[in-house]
Amino acid sequence: MTEKYLSIELATPNKKVSIGQAKSCSAPGVFGSFQILPNHAPMVSELGIGEVKIELPAKTHYYSVSGGFLEVLNNKVLLLLETAEAAEDIDVARAEKAKERAQERLEHKDKHIDALRAEAALARALNRLKVAQKSSMGVAY
Repeated sequence: MTEKYLSIELATPNKKVSIGQAKSCSAPGVFGSFQILPNHAPMVSELGIGEVKIELPAKTHYYSVSGGFLEVLNNKVLLLLETAEAAEDIDVARAEKAKERAQERLEHKDKHIDALRAEAALARALNRLKVAQKSSMGVAY
């Protein structure tokens, strides 16, 4: 009996990446994370800031994403993402600086600071740092 796989594609405004045959895909839905396995029912879901985990037969890929949509149809998963950054490509120093800037803006309560924008920037920076740890912990890609 042959095992069924998912075909995964990621697309951002800047690039399109075909991941290939995967055993599963986990994504950050706006109402909570979820997992897609082979033969999943057709669906479309909005994604939030979080981690996309794609489990291939021999390795696992992790991406930091900042929102978008996911579509499942006939064992094909298409992720249309605002941004996607592979764990091994994340610039940790840059993410730390972004985190510090966002925290500083939130602490100063200036009426000219857009608090929602600063909170979103902080969430993106923290997510990038969390996903980057997957690379430094020796997780296979």
